[in-house]
Amino acid sequence: MSGSVYDGLTEEGDDPRWAFGSGFEDSEADIVAPVPAGTDPADLAEYCLMLGDDALVLSHRLTEWVSNAPELEEEVALANTALDLLGQARVLLSRAGHLTGRDEDALAYWREVSEFRCVGLVEPSDDLDFARAIARLLVFSSWRLALLHRLTDSADPVVAAVAAKGVKEVTYHRDHAARWTLRLGDGTPESHRRMQDALEWVWPHLGELFRTTDTERRLVAAGVAVDPADTREEVDAVLAQVIGRATLTVPQVPATGTVGGRGGRQGVHTEKLEPALVVLQSLARRHPGASW
Repeated sequence: MSGSVYDGLTEEGDDPRWAFGSGFEDSEADIVAPVPAGTDPADLAEYCLMLGDDALVLSHRLTEWVSNAPELEEEVALANTALDLLGQARVLLSRAGHLTGRDEDALAYWREVSEFRCVGLVEPSDDLDFARAIARLLVFSSWRLALLHRLTDSADPVVAAVAAKGVKEVTYHRDHAARWTLRLGDGTPESHRRMQDALEWVWPHLGELFRTTDTERRLVAAGVAVDPADTREEVDAVLAQVIGRATLTVPQVPATGTVGGRGGRQGVHTEKLEPALVVLQSLARRHPGASW
């Protein structure tokens, strides 16, 4: 893990630009790879849905900024971030589909709200408030990058492959969000106010990110998953660094994120997920059985 939110930009990589593609080498072969020894296939499928649904739903939310971002270049940047996350989602949902007898389209377009396993952070609409979009991306990418770094050693080849490629992609996502946080937070009084408001808006969702499900505990023991609670210190440090440099204040809003300890991982979602899925799934449901 880089010591600074900016160190990732100076590390050696295959491509110094944004990661535009969504493919994974040999992904089709990996999708049907044997389940690691000591792993329940149902648990592995559930875990792939957790990681995949996070990426799928946030990808959908980011596409709402196409034609609405404050700059043309920013529309391209957010669209490419959405494509990166969609690529991760496709592979993870394909792996889950292989384990459950369904394909990625069935999982994306034909599940009901309660069957999704995404965290609440990715669900709400930001009502086209750009600062809120940036605050969510900063929190999400800081957390996901911490997870993906650890998952490169996963015993499951698909999870490991997604993590290895995702580390490069999400490093850029996190840096992009951090730069905008600095620009807005240390900008005009109005941009500072709106960026601080955005942090207050997103902060209640943090608590859920670090809660460990029973499925994750079993997969940690099998060497497949990581305990999200183990990422808390790292994520808090990154966010504190960025927020401090942006002359903002870490919110004092309670980071609850769930009701009664249950949240998106258990299929209990905010009221914002259903309308998002109506849009995401509308074309497929209007033309059932169509080939894409």
